[in-house]
Amino acid sequence: MSNSIQQLFRTHSAAYLEQYGERMPANHKKVIRAICNCGTGAFGQHSFACDGCGRAHYADSSCGNRHCPTCQAGKSDEWLKKQLAKVLPVNYFMITFTVPEELRRLIRSNQKACYAALFKAASDAVKKLAKDERHIGCQIAGLTGILHTWTRQLEYHPHVHFIVPGGGLSKDGTQWKASGNRFYIPNRPLSVIYRAKFIEQLKKEGLDVPQCVWDPDWVVDVRHVGSGEEALKYISQYVFRVAIAPSRIIRVADGEVTFTYQPSGSKVWKKMSLTIFEFMRRYLQHVLPHGFTKVRHYGFLAPNCRLSLDRIRELICALYELIVKVLPAKKPACSKPWKCKICGGLIRWREFIPCPRGAG
Repeated sequence: MSNSIQQLFRTHSAAYLEQYGERMPANHKKVIRAICNCGTGAFGQHSFACDGCGRAHYADSSCGNRHCPTCQAGKSDEWLKKQLAKVLPVNYFMITFTVPEELRRLIRSNQKACYAALFKAASDAVKKLAKDERHIGCQIAGLTGILHTWTRQLEYHPHVHFIVPGGGLSKDGTQWKASGNRFYIPNRPLSVIYRAKFIEQLKKEGLDVPQCVWDPDWVVDVRHVGSGEEALKYISQYVFRVAIAPSRIIRVADGEVTFTYQPSGSKVWKKMSLTIFEFMRRYLQHVLPHGFTKVRHYGFLAPNCRLSLDRIRELICALYELIVKVLPAKKPACSKPWKCKICGGLIRWREFIPCPRGAG
């Protein structure tokens, strides 16, 4: 079943491509094709069979594109389960790094290099201040960063959210150094270091950085967010979310798309209308470069860290393992099995049937 975004692209993508196709990036065209053909059989089919009566069942394959609203539904829950297994018994902080408006045009025209620079500058700035003995004094901090590029009105606003456990490891990995309960590192010096490192990265890429970006303060927000579980539940919303959820679109008519949004800092829902082509343009400007990793782990949270999280937990709290053993384990939610409507037997997957070349 198609959603409102898919139906919109199916109806209007031909006209959009005719008008803008010559100057559109190839990955934008790929996303349009994926959204339009998702679940139509253009990406193949899955064959199933009932183990009772043998009746055959077929389901059209989804596109799997990370910018398709249909394919991203439900993936946040899977990611969250994996991350919750890594939670440490400490306070957590969210650190948000933004860029001034004067740089957004440059970043949008050089996305792969600039997004990578944003990650590196932000993570290096955090690690540098975390080493300072006046704050934490740890040599190895742990960070999980997620790139986010849109506002609630679909405008272009690249920034990175970092979820950070409150503390870090000594150089030899034998000691845990905790941050304050509600304080990690100071905003102001973090902003200054981040700005210098980001501009340095852009210059290394040969990009012409306007002098005016040195003048305004760069917004960096360090916020205590409580337990790791609550912090990860919040940040998981950004991992697989597309620019706008189909449920927010309330009307597509008279050449306009009307959707709802909540202004920042408000709980009141408002409506906004855009022309169909403007809506499509805003949606597509958040398509990421091919192969770009939007979630990155650093320090002791990196996959190649030599010290296990179990060992880090032991350093933080000797009673951690005892606490885990005493608390009742949560049973994972199980999805209902697919049953045949004819005999009630279980329907099992048999094979994937690729789409004939040239079809779709």
